[in-house]
Amino acid sequence: MTAWYEIVNQLAEQGEAYVIVTVLGARGSTPRDSGTKMVVAATETYCSIGGGHLEYKAISIAKELLADSKAEQRIEHFPLGAKLGQCCGGSATLLFESFSAVELNIMLFGAGHVGKSLAGILAQLPCRLHWVDGREAEFPAQLPSNVVKVVNDCPADEVAAMPANSYFIIMTHNHPLDFAITETVIKKGDARYIGLIGSETKWKRFKMRFDHRQYEKSVYEQVRCPVGLSDVPGKLPVEVAVSVAAEVIGEVHRHKASRSNQQGIGWRELKALNSEAAASNAIPKTEIPTPVTSDNQTQPEQIR
Repeated sequence: MTAWYEIVNQLAEQGEAYVIVTVLGARGSTPRDSGTKMVVAATETYCSIGGGHLEYKAISIAKELLADSKAEQRIEHFPLGAKLGQCCGGSATLLFESFSAVELNIMLFGAGHVGKSLAGILAQLPCRLHWVDGREAEFPAQLPSNVVKVVNDCPADEVAAMPANSYFIIMTHNHPLDFAITETVIKKGDARYIGLIGSETKWKRFKMRFDHRQYEKSVYEQVRCPVGLSDVPGKLPVEVAVSVAAEVIGEVHRHKASRSNQQGIGWRELKALNSEAAASNAIPKTEIPTPVTSDNQTQPEQIR
């Protein structure tokens, strides 16, 4: 049987979303002990937290988290009584840890000297890198698990396969190829970043061609050319690669900063959960009124 952490490694390498369900706490008679884990992906469930209706409910909650498409945590408490369809008599607290699919999708065109240096840097990011070139011999023999080699003599055809909000970096060995790819990305209309290698003179010529084809200026203004940070000088392949990678990373973090900064489980949520768990395990209390005091107020006294 494959261990849960091996499943997680496989799903992470494939860029798939998944939820880890952990028995965080077990009280009384429960199907599985504390620490037991199960992994839920979009189309399959791995390992088990004991089966029965508890596992069914856990899978249902995990699917809800997967549908949200974001990384988050959630804790749920389950009294294992007749209401849940299990008569164990105990209770279980489950931790749901949702890991979204890879959000950073990059398509790099060109496996030349700069492309090789840049691919090595980008592959170290939590991303899915599609590396495209028509020359198979230019690719290294071994590639990181998050890098997909794509050999195509018509690289522009690969643009359509990328999801919305992808990052495109164009640095082929051929200017007409660069233009064709850039135009295809612009036409797709949903890129988060378009970087094109070249001089200011090259970009002026490209803009003239776009104008000749009656593109609105606002359509091609998003293209970064020359690509990379001007603060990182140098013309060596590794220097250019570092400059481009720095620009991409900066864009990624700017996008993240624009989103909600709340992470993990809030204190109020934990406090409410603790109260719920305590109530489900508490012994019922009986209140007996005491004689009326001199200020005409009764003082209830609790006995167990």
